[in-house]
Amino acid sequence: MKPQYIVPLAVAAGFGLGVVAVEDLHAQAKPPVYYISEIDVTNPVAYAREYLPKAQALIKAAGGRYLAAGGAAAGANVIPIEGEPPKRVVVQVWDSIEKIHAWRANPEYKELRKTGDKYAKFRSFAVEGSAQ
Repeated sequence: MKPQYIVPLAVAAGFGLGVVAVEDLHAQAKPPVYYISEIDVTNPVAYAREYLPKAQALIKAAGGRYLAAGGAAAGANVIPIEGEPPKRVVVQVWDSIEKIHAWRANPEYKELRKTGDKYAKFRSFAVEGSAQ
């Protein structure tokens, strides 16, 4: 290769790598999304046996991570600060709201949720995290 082409080619390659690195940094800087569930379990034994282990496995497989779980049978207390606390609360962290929607749209989860709905009432919502 001729020497006059080496420098421009190296500059172009460096620029391309820089663009990829910046895009990667921007993707990493995206704040997480927190998914909060309030759960009123009506049949704790069936809920723990038929729903919970499978739901936890699907959440983990979809990219969700548990940060906290409290209330009846969760091993930690839900501490009231203001108002009536939920009977059980779960906090998960996800990389994006799209991942939450994909997990909830998963046919396997939709079918499992029918089982969960027999043994508990759910209220859930997501909150976008703050950029640090």
